[in-house]
Amino acid sequence: MQQLSKQIYNKPERKIKIMQFGEGNFLRAFVDWIIQDLNDKGAIDGGVAVVQPMPFGRVKELAEQDGLYTLRLEGIDDGKNVKASRVIDVIGDCINPFAEYERFLKYGESEDLQVIISNTTEAGIAVDPTDTDFSACPKSFPGKLLALLKRRYDYFKGDAGKGLAIIPCELIDDNGEELYRCLTELARINNMDEKFIEWMQTANSFTSTLVDRIVPGYPKDEIENIKKETGYTDNNVVKGEIFHLWVLKKQPRVQAVFPADKTGLNVIFADDIHPYKQRKVKILNGSHTALVPVAYLCGIDTVGEAVNDPVIGKFVKDFVFEEVNPTIDLPQEQMTAFANSVIERYRNPYIRHELMSIALNSTTKFKTRLLPTLTDYIRIKGALPKRLLFAFAALTVFHRGKRGDEDIALKDDPAYLDFWKELWREFDGDYVALARKALGFGQAWDTDMNALHRDLTQTVAGYIRAICEKGMRQAVEELVNG
Repeated sequence: MQQLSKQIYNKPERKIKIMQFGEGNFLRAFVDWIIQDLNDKGAIDGGVAVVQPMPFGRVKELAEQDGLYTLRLEGIDDGKNVKASRVIDVIGDCINPFAEYERFLKYGESEDLQVIISNTTEAGIAVDPTDTDFSACPKSFPGKLLALLKRRYDYFKGDAGKGLAIIPCELIDDNGEELYRCLTELARINNMDEKFIEWMQTANSFTSTLVDRIVPGYPKDEIENIKKETGYTDNNVVKGEIFHLWVLKKQPRVQAVFPADKTGLNVIFADDIHPYKQRKVKILNGSHTALVPVAYLCGIDTVGEAVNDPVIGKFVKDFVFEEVNPTIDLPQEQMTAFANSVIERYRNPYIRHELMSIALNSTTKFKTRLLPTLTDYIRIKGALPKRLLFAFAALTVFHRGKRGDEDIALKDDPAYLDFWKELWREFDGDYVALARKALGFGQAWDTDMNALHRDLTQTVAGYIRAICEKGMRQAVEELVNG
C-alpha cells in the first residue's frame, strides 16, 4: 500500500500566506482544517508553512508526505453518528528552525506572508531572558517570532504596511495581549531599537482567541480500518471530534486577511471573548473537573461511561444547568445550546476520554475551573452550589489515593501532593477539621474558602463524611435524588 504523498494525491500549489508555529495534533485537526475549508470555498487562497517550535517534533514526518495528512472526524452531529476522513492539503512547507534557521528567517522577507498562528502549549508564551543570541535559533517561541519580526522590519525598512496578523491559540487568558507583552519585554532585554519595538507593536495585530475541539490524536486502534477505507498508508493521521469553536477578538486587519467566519463554520469574531472563555472553562472544563473524582471513585474510568451512568449523568447535567449557567453573562438560549452540546460531546462513542488523564494537576484545575463558579454563585445567589461542593469533597477523598484496594496514580504539583498526603495522615476522624484544612489550603487556592459562606465548611465536611462512611455511589445517589 502506497504512502500518502503527491505521488498519489493531486496537491494544489498555493503561495505561503500563513506561518504556523506548531505541528501537533490540535493545530492539524482544528486550525489547518479551518484553513482547508477557507481555501476550498474561495475565502482565501493561501498555504501554510509549519514551524516546529521545539528541537523535537514531526515536521520531518510531515515533509515525507509532502505536508499531506488525513483528518478523521468522529462524533455526533444532529443526533447522528458521523465518521468522515479527508486529506488536508494546505501545508506547503515544513521547517525545523533549529536546523534551518536562515530558511525560517527568509519568510520574514516574504511579500506573501500575512498571518502568524501558534499553539505552543500554555507554557509557550513566556519570556526566556536567556534568549539573547539571535545569530542562532532562539529557544522560546517568543524568541523565534521576535527574530522573524526583526528580519521583516529590517528587510522592509520599517514599512508599516508589512505588519502581520498574529493569532495565538495557546490556552491562556488574553493570549494575544500576553504574547504582545512577552515580545516587548524580550525585545527590551535584548536592547533592540525602540523604533523596531514601536513597529512591532503598531504595525502588527495581536488577536486573543479561544479554541475548542477535543483531539485525541493518532487513532492507533482504528488505523488498519482507516488504511482500508482510504487505500493508502498515512503516518500522520489525526483524529478529532465533530464539534468545533473558534472565538477571535475583533481586529479589522485580521478579519481582512483571515476571514475565518465567512464559510459557515463555528468561528466568531467578538468584541469581547471573555464571556466565551468563561463559558468554555466553567462548563466544559469545569464539568470535567467536577465529575472526575465523583465518577472515578464510583469505579468508572471514562467520561462517556460517566455521563451515560444515570446517577453521574444527572449529577453532571444538574451541575452545569443549575450551578454554572447562572454565573455566566451570556443570553440564556446560547448557554442552553452550548451546555447541551457539551453533554452530547461527552457521549461521543468514538472518543475514549480517560478520567485519569483529566485528573492530571486536579488541584490547580479546581482553582482555575471551579473556584470562580463557586465565588460567583455565592455572590449572585447568596447560597451554596451543593454539587460543586460535593465535587470538592470528592476531590479531597480522591487525594487519599485509594479506590477500594487500588492505589490511585496521583499526578500533581509535588507540594500539593505533600499537602494532601499530610492532610489524610493527620486525620483523626474529625471531618470538620479535615474540611477546614482542605478549604483553607491557601497555597493552592490563593484564598481561604472557609470564609466564602458561613455554612460552607460544615457542608463540605458532611459530604466528605458521607463519601467515606457510605461510599461514593450511595453518597452521590443521595445528593442527586435529594
